[in-house]
Amino acid sequence: MSLHDVLTAQVRLTPTAPAVLSRQLRQGSGPFMARRRAVVGLSLLAGAAMQLITLYQTGIIRHLPEPPLPFLDADRVDASREGYSRLSTPDGILGLGSYTATMALAAMGGADRAATAPWIPLALAAKVGFDVAQAVRLTVTQWRDFHAFCGWCLLAAGATVASVPLVVPEARAALKHTLARPHGRATRG
Repeated sequence: MSLHDVLTAQVRLTPTAPAVLSRQLRQGSGPFMARRRAVVGLSLLAGAAMQLITLYQTGIIRHLPEPPLPFLDADRVDASREGYSRLSTPDGILGLGSYTATMALAAMGGADRAATAPWIPLALAAKVGFDVAQAVRLTVTQWRDFHAFCGWCLLAAGATVASVPLVVPEARAALKHTLARPHGRATRG
């Protein structure tokens, strides 16, 4: 199978019955379920940081509390032009939406999704990769422009980076299943 076949494979979601999905997500112990739960947890942690930043960026609170360390200044970083430069929206809100999408991809599909719907773990890996690139870019920008960091942003960036080793094994299995199938089509196992 060529790379073109992989990239143009039909994207299908093989639905898992809701009761089965509920049981698998809550109690399942397949090879990737604990990792998927950890990605959801890390995304919730990052999302909580984005919620606090959003409260500040929208004026609901007047100050973002942080430890009194000389290199932390969330108020200055999150009130900057950079924090409002995308889609005329505070970046805390955009980050919250992004982490929600990551959680959805981590929770989507049954325990066997690497075989039955390999596009989901591949999409999750791509999403986490994009998030890491964004986290690195924003962290570098904060230091370059302010010589300070937003502690809440660092927390979110750390949670994002911690997701990488969690998504790689399932993405690798999904790619293996995709490459092993004729025409890259997922089949029910």
